Order: sequence, then C-alpha cells, then structure tokens
Amino acid sequence: MAGINPVQGASPLQPSSSAGAVDRSGGGDKADLATAFREVIDKVDSSQQQSAAAIQDLIAGRSQDVLSVVAEVANADLSFKLLIGVRNKIIEAYKQTMNMQI
Repeated sequence: MAGINPVQGASPLQPSSSAGAVDRSGGGDKADLATAFREVIDKVDSSQQQSAAAIQDLIAGRSQDVLSVVAEVANADLSFKLLIGVRNKIIEAYKQTMNMQI
C-alpha cells in the first residue's frame, strides 16, 4: 500500500528529526513526547488550513487546478484520520493500564 498517499513529501504525522525527537535514552521522555505530539498536531492543523485555503482559491476562481485541490483535501483527511487513530490507541492503552491489578 505504498502508493496510497497522492501527495508527495514527508508525512505530517512524523515529527521532524531536528526538534522534538523523542529521547529514548531515559529521563525527560515525558517532555519530549509531549513536544513530539504538539509538533504532529501542528502539522496536521497546518495541512487542514492549507486544504481549506486551496478550496477557497478554487471557489474564488484564483485556481483552476482541481486535481491539486483534491490532493490537498485527501492529504489533510488522511492525516487527520491517522491522528485520530493514534489518539484512540493511546486512550485505549491508558485505560488498560489504569485497569491493571497491582
């Protein structure tokens, strides 16, 4: 399924390698993980805003390329659905952890 994403480029759900990378050496993981999640959420939000701007440009007649608008909308939709899926998995893992017997 490598060819599903119609828009080329880095996935918005992958944190950038320079800032906010999760430190797996121990200590401070909580702050780094929170930073990584914030970066991912910001990228998805940016993708949503670009999609909305592309739609507005098409409606206003500033753009005639329907295919690029459809690609922007598909990319934003896929990114959002993936983010929601990850959020749901994190919530499920948290609930399972809280229900564990000690």
